[in-house]
Amino acid sequence: MTVDPTQPAPTLSPAEKAKAAKAAAVEAARVAAEALAAADAAEAEALAAEQGVTPTSTGKAAEIAAGYTSEGAALELGTVVLDGVTDPSARIRIPLATLNRHGLVAGATGTGKTKTLQGIAEQLCAAGVPVVMADVKGDLSGLSKPGEDNEKIRSRAVDTGIPDWVPAGHPVEFLSLGTDGIGVPVRVTITAFGPILLSKVLGLNNTQESTLGLIFHWADSQGLALLDLKDLRSVIMHLTSDEGKADLKGIGGVSSATAGVILRALVNLEADGGDTFFGEPELETEDLLRVGADGRGVITLFELGAQASRPVMFSTFLMWVLADLFQTLPEVGDIDKPKLVFIFDEAHLLFADASKAFLQQVEQTVKLIRSKGVGVFFCTQLPTDVPNDVLSQLGARIQHALRAFTPDDQKALNKTVRTYPKTDAYDLEKALTSLGTGEAIVTVLSEKGAPTPVAWTKIRPPRSLMDTIGNDAIAAAASSSALSAKYRETIDRESAYERMNARVANVPDPAEKFDIPPLPADLPDLPPSEPDGPSAAERIMGNPAVKSFLRSAASAAGREISRSIFGTGRRRRR
Repeated sequence: MTVDPTQPAPTLSPAEKAKAAKAAAVEAARVAAEALAAADAAEAEALAAEQGVTPTSTGKAAEIAAGYTSEGAALELGTVVLDGVTDPSARIRIPLATLNRHGLVAGATGTGKTKTLQGIAEQLCAAGVPVVMADVKGDLSGLSKPGEDNEKIRSRAVDTGIPDWVPAGHPVEFLSLGTDGIGVPVRVTITAFGPILLSKVLGLNNTQESTLGLIFHWADSQGLALLDLKDLRSVIMHLTSDEGKADLKGIGGVSSATAGVILRALVNLEADGGDTFFGEPELETEDLLRVGADGRGVITLFELGAQASRPVMFSTFLMWVLADLFQTLPEVGDIDKPKLVFIFDEAHLLFADASKAFLQQVEQTVKLIRSKGVGVFFCTQLPTDVPNDVLSQLGARIQHALRAFTPDDQKALNKTVRTYPKTDAYDLEKALTSLGTGEAIVTVLSEKGAPTPVAWTKIRPPRSLMDTIGNDAIAAAASSSALSAKYRETIDRESAYERMNARVANVPDPAEKFDIPPLPADLPDLPPSEPDGPSAAERIMGNPAVKSFLRSAASAAGREISRSIFGTGRRRRR
């Protein structure tokens, strides 16, 4: 059909105009995306050239890797896997400057989460960043020893972009909760731990938690130091006794039955070895921020010790450490690398059966502690183990394989897929159930604060031993540690227990008769009484300047209390 140019062009309907405009917009977006990918690839090539590396990745793998380029220092996670092929030159990195935006490492048992954490800890250590890790299963002690050199490890190292892989050990401190472990013993006082965290350990409900808070308040008002379990137990026993009923009624009409439930929970905790964990000397959290003379950050491993039967105490204690760091560290804002990275292994224990108050404080701490230069990584089997309000604060996602064996597993898988940025490189639902051991679906925050492209990543192998070094080696390392002399011996100074016992001992028996000698008959007359009027103390207290000072002091004290996290006590002066 020929078109007569002299005839006017056909008039399009509004619907046809809209369709044509949409097609033009789609084409423009496609061209813009290709141009952006080409620019990113060129930038990556230029950066690699500056670093003396010649990139060979092309196509989609290069586009994905381009989103992970970093001008500053970065952790190397691994390399891109696309259509089952690993591209050693397509590097996946996490910028050090974004690690205080926190992260999540998740995946089913046996998928490689622990080795991923081990590799991250090694590189942070080498970059001069201290690391705190929970060694729940005892298989992270190998960080202190060089790894085994074999062909399988070297082949994986080449695939993941490190042809010069060599085994290496790292500086590690081994700490144990309580005095019955094999590491340096770690303790915390009851006052510093606070009622909210202690309620989580004791498994108290909301009513019992608020009652415990009132008991703490009464002890503070009486000047009774709560250092260990026997201190708190003696206070509750007093409040539930006949002579303490008036005190109990004076702190809000607390039910004696509720106080009795708390007392029984304390007795059970003490029977399970909790008495070895609460006390002094208390852990000073600045000991976790050490950098060695060689510039490497010290890796601190916490092991359960005698608290193996109470893993909730373990995770709750780590939350106390984080809260204490929040209260003691200065504000630093955005920095080139974090001052400390804190890794919660088995994070589901932290959130299981947690009260609303506890969850709110966790969310607040995670949200605000990044301004103190601290990064937090949660490690668990399912992302749904972590509350949504906390997940929303996490910038890095390293998701190992998920197993969708049950309807609940399938539901968790679907939720996980929806939390990732959209990608046309992978079918995420299929990919997440097809990942091999040591592979993960990754997205992090770039240096500009934007999410990176989703990348199926082959994780690089650690340089340290991927096994335990044994209890004897851990005990030997702990005994030779500089921290051993500081924390080894338990201190039991006067506190609530001693003062309550002394109070009971000094109460006279009403049936007891005392042999009091008679007064002499020639006593001098008493001096005349002073005229009625305010005493010297009353005149001082009535002074307006003194009243103003007391109001200011009370306000300052109130502000100190309100700044605490989880109701924890103020840090003692050192």
